[in-house]
Amino acid sequence: MNKSSIKGVGMSEETAARRGRGRRPAAEVRAAVLAAAGRILLQDGMQAVTFDRVAVEAGSSKTTLYKWWPSPGVLAAEAYFALSRRTLEFPDTGDIRADLIAQLTAFVRYLKEEGAEKPVSELLGAAQLDPGLARAWSESYALPRRALARERLRVAVRQGQLREDADLDIIVDQLWGACYHRLLVLRVPFDESLVERLVDQALYGSAPHGAHLS
Repeated sequence: MNKSSIKGVGMSEETAARRGRGRRPAAEVRAAVLAAAGRILLQDGMQAVTFDRVAVEAGSSKTTLYKWWPSPGVLAAEAYFALSRRTLEFPDTGDIRADLIAQLTAFVRYLKEEGAEKPVSELLGAAQLDPGLARAWSESYALPRRALARERLRVAVRQGQLREDADLDIIVDQLWGACYHRLLVLRVPFDESLVERLVDQALYGSAPHGAHLS
């Protein structure tokens, strides 16, 4: 058998094997890419999330990544959303105080103990200069998570656990905004011991019980 024949047999076998395996479904490829990007993001930071490295670790092609994400920053953001979704689910046990404490504690632990603090800081910093990343963060993460919190608070209003005129957006700002402020602006240490104080301040305020301040 000559070299061209050997080469032809090798190519035929490789092609047959590839056809036998078939293409992975798009959803499977996307999940693998997001999982790889998420691992890289938490381990090595946002700058390490490149299309080259993610494609290799996910067993995908750079062409696919370029087709689905306009930039590595947007990919990193979506990977963070996918990673955090289950961790940051919003509970509804019927007790608004307990549920706010549970959710906010999970958020602070995710930042402080599970490696998300540095990636979140980097993503939000980069979003100030990258309109695509800023839009992805707002539309795919910040606004949907805000809507989840508002819906849980609305239930508490209907159940009589919050006043009917409670400003739900302000409560959200007080709780999660305080964490982001300490993380990104003040850059001061904080941990989950902050959570109960934040929740009680947001729910009960600073006025003495029964007082009406003018």
